[in-house]
Amino acid sequence: MPFFKERSRHIGGVPGESVSGKRERVKGTSEKEKSMRAVVQRVKRSSVTVNGVLAGKSGHGLMVLIGVEAGDTEKDAVYIADKVTGLRIFEDDAGKMNRSVTDIGGGILAVSQFTLLGDVRKGKRPSFTKAAPPEEANALYKTVIGKMKDAGLSVEEGVFQADMLVEIHNDGPVTILLDSRKNF
Repeated sequence: MPFFKERSRHIGGVPGESVSGKRERVKGTSEKEKSMRAVVQRVKRSSVTVNGVLAGKSGHGLMVLIGVEAGDTEKDAVYIADKVTGLRIFEDDAGKMNRSVTDIGGGILAVSQFTLLGDVRKGKRPSFTKAAPPEEANALYKTVIGKMKDAGLSVEEGVFQADMLVEIHNDGPVTILLDSRKNF
């Protein structure tokens, strides 16, 4: 199955939007390389506001930024949700990172962030051609949130495709990168 890329009109271009409306074949792109990404940060607290209005917040727990790549599936969403809810990055009584957000009864603030798929291997201007189209990305983003809620966690979220102000009080700091195809 061939994979394609489309050129964004500008750095803030909508993923999947092209200049010419034509698709170009991407050489060397394989099924293996596609992956959903997440940046997970252990936080004392975090919040997201849109147009000055609080959209979501979390106390002690996790801030999760989620990037959906074109071609990702529910399997990728389940993997990310399972990893996030089970990551043992909170200290136990001995001071070792041995407890999960589930173990501590913490909360999660999730924000969709297509820029996690930014590719700067060529030049200095990021290309977002691998990011999923908005409808596909939102559906899988919601799947990740649903699965985390199914695990019994309190999950709040940002506003999909909105210009958001995200406030993160990283605890540690502890930041973990997740990739559903284990590319890193």
